[in-house]
Amino acid sequence: MSLYRGFSTDNRLRKYRVTDFDLAKQDLFNHFRIRKGEKLMNPEFGTVIWNLLFEPLTGELQELIIEDISKVVKYDPRLAVGNVVLSEYEHGLAVNIELTYIPEDLTDVLYLQFN
Repeated sequence: MSLYRGFSTDNRLRKYRVTDFDLAKQDLFNHFRIRKGEKLMNPEFGTVIWNLLFEPLTGELQELIIEDISKVVKYDPRLAVGNVVLSEYEHGLAVNIELTYIPEDLTDVLYLQFN
């Protein structure tokens, strides 16, 4: 039996049920879609990555982005962040985040593109 249950309309053609680790990853993905300061009544929610896309990717900026990614992942108590790999991707950034789903001790890598 699933501990967490939800649904996703990401496909737009149909709604489908998601549970547990898949639901936590979908929630995290949605969190990364929001620019920091964009959410009404919660200006600290979201990520700063969208504001930094066209800045030169210096070591200092990489540290700032990785710190922000860790903060976003820690926002969800179901997840723990492991290794984060950041790289330039065409006209944006690519991020590999090693995630651990705490209730079941499952690990997976989430790949995100910001462009």
